Amino acid sequence: MLASAPGGPQGEGMEIPVASPELSLALARAALAAGAAILRHAGGVEATAKADGSPVTVADAEAETIILAALAALLPGVSVVAEESAAREGAPAVSGPFILVDPLDGTRDFVAGRPEYTVNIALIVAGCPVLGVVYAPALSRLWLGDSAGARCADIAPGGDPARAGWQPMAVRKAPATGLTALVSRSHATPETEAHLARWPVAQRLPSGSSLKFCLIGEGKGDLYPRFGPTMEWDTAAGDAVLRAAGGGVFSPEGGLMTYGHAARGYRNGDFVALGDLTLVENLKRHARS
Repeated sequence: MLASAPGGPQGEGMEIPVASPELSLALARAALAAGAAILRHAGGVEATAKADGSPVTVADAEAETIILAALAALLPGVSVVAEESAAREGAPAVSGPFILVDPLDGTRDFVAGRPEYTVNIALIVAGCPVLGVVYAPALSRLWLGDSAGARCADIAPGGDPARAGWQPMAVRKAPATGLTALVSRSHATPETEAHLARWPVAQRLPSGSSLKFCLIGEGKGDLYPRFGPTMEWDTAAGDAVLRAAGGGVFSPEGGLMTYGHAARGYRNGDFVALGDLTLVENLKRHARS
């Protein structure tokens, strides 16, 4: 699952991860194991507040420990930026390919007993998410995006992704009758609402965590704007799935989202996730106006 890079910005002969089918399945297994651990804590779990005010539970920590152990065995020497480790120790600077991990995206949903939380693992190469795994343990649903495309499957926590009934995914063409917008259950902002008002939205689908990217990738929605604070580990895996399905995540000016911005603490700017890429021209036109 590793290959030698012939020079370039990563350095002469440096080992870099290849987004191979074997690596994709290995990362899926790590997400499934983390999901099983999370479900063992479901129901009555208490959250504490981190320094930034966001909630964290014992399930977040246990899931991250499982994923980090798997990554250490799979990709020794490859940098990992993981949410809970970053909160405790500070996020490390990265050089070359690296992994972004959100062990429990949607902790508020988890604590509230809602099923819309996910495990997110993404491989980043040259700022681009080239492999992403998103697993929703309470829904037993896994999404995967890599160089072979995007696919999804119903898999119980701790299951074997190699034996799953994978279904291919693809974004849909924007309907002439109006767009379906995925909107956050917990993080609505006036800026997001103002942006949504510029699109011909016929329907809104509230959803939590990185599920919004995956639903667009499945052709169940068309756009997801987020004008407000997010972190790279919140979005990278879902972004990888959506790109593999034919869509993308863009700045409000129309540029593709990039990752690895240690200088700004791995914080994202505002973004809009789109299925039909012809909508990018509308995005740029909105920015100019």
